[in-house]
Amino acid sequence: MIYESLSCVTDEINEYFRGKLKIYEQKIVLSGLVNQDGTIAIQGENKIVVTLVNLEKETAKNLSQKGAMTMINSTPVLNINLYVLFSAYFTNSNYAEALRFLSFIIGYFQVKNVFNRANTPTLDDRIDKLTFEIVDMSTDAVSNMWSSLGAKYMPSVLYKVRMLTFDEAVVREFRPLITSASDENQIK
Repeated sequence: MIYESLSCVTDEINEYFRGKLKIYEQKIVLSGLVNQDGTIAIQGENKIVVTLVNLEKETAKNLSQKGAMTMINSTPVLNINLYVLFSAYFTNSNYAEALRFLSFIIGYFQVKNVFNRANTPTLDDRIDKLTFEIVDMSTDAVSNMWSSLGAKYMPSVLYKVRMLTFDEAVVREFRPLITSASDENQIK
């Protein structure tokens, strides 16, 4: 469900940019920042990179989300929050553009900070809603985060995404899409 929620939000923001800014290339990409070997993980430049940087168990006692306190097959569900970083990966000559796009991201979530099936039909059926709230970070915390990511600082904003509910129904088979006849022949 983590992938489904973040890919849906990424697609929604790209669609927003298409309509609002008349930008038809994918400016928002779901990716890590750095590969395990230390190389840059992002393909291309001049993008906003969406990266999961942390998970936390939701500890609130009064959860109003459907099924939050129910038991499924005697196993309690697990509610988690995601910490998602939106980084402006732009060339040095496009620094002003990086700041502009980061402002667009903040403005987007100012207007639409709740995703549910009513306002986001492509949201996975297993997700009731996602709520985005900006995270205030001290300079030291920002420095520590970028150091732990193994990347150089980029203009960025961190959001806490409340919340995903996990139970045994979350696990299901994933099959990649077949994009051409030659791909289909390779699978057989």
